[in-house]
Amino acid sequence: MIKIGQGIDVHAFHNNGQANQFVTLAGVPIEHTHSLMAHSDGDVVIHALADALLGALALGDIGQHFPDTDQVNAGLDSRILLRHVYSLVEQAGYQLGNADITVMCERPKLSPYNIAMRQNLATELGTDISQISIKATTTEKLGFMGRQEGIMVSAVVLLIKKEAGNAKLESENMTIKPANI
Repeated sequence: MIKIGQGIDVHAFHNNGQANQFVTLAGVPIEHTHSLMAHSDGDVVIHALADALLGALALGDIGQHFPDTDQVNAGLDSRILLRHVYSLVEQAGYQLGNADITVMCERPKLSPYNIAMRQNLATELGTDISQISIKATTTEKLGFMGRQEGIMVSAVVLLIKKEAGNAKLESENMTIKPANI
């Protein structure tokens, strides 16, 4: 049995007045003229991926598991969030088949960071880098991304049921509650 999930996340840029600002994408800090506004570390790639994983199993979204109203989540490293989400995937008896992620922004340019981003996600998900695709595109200077006001990411995942003998998905027994980290 397979499950498909899609996740989308958007974060606005913010100039915090510091000379050395950066954005964190897939766990990789990338120098930029702005940072991203967020309650956590603002890793828009991981947020979209986590929502895709949760969506594939109808387990809500990251806002339900990691509410931005909870100060425990302030400044949270999104890799912690991803580990928690993927543990739910494994508890449900699934594993990642592959993930296809598209980052939409004019800047920063991401090609120098592509391998590092893919490797970070593969490591966090216990899979091979060949199962993780990250692509970047611009919007040809159209819209809020074209005006360099923020970043949008879309992620699609394929989950595959693990071999017989592993846990079975029982969505009616899986409740959504904020994560304790």
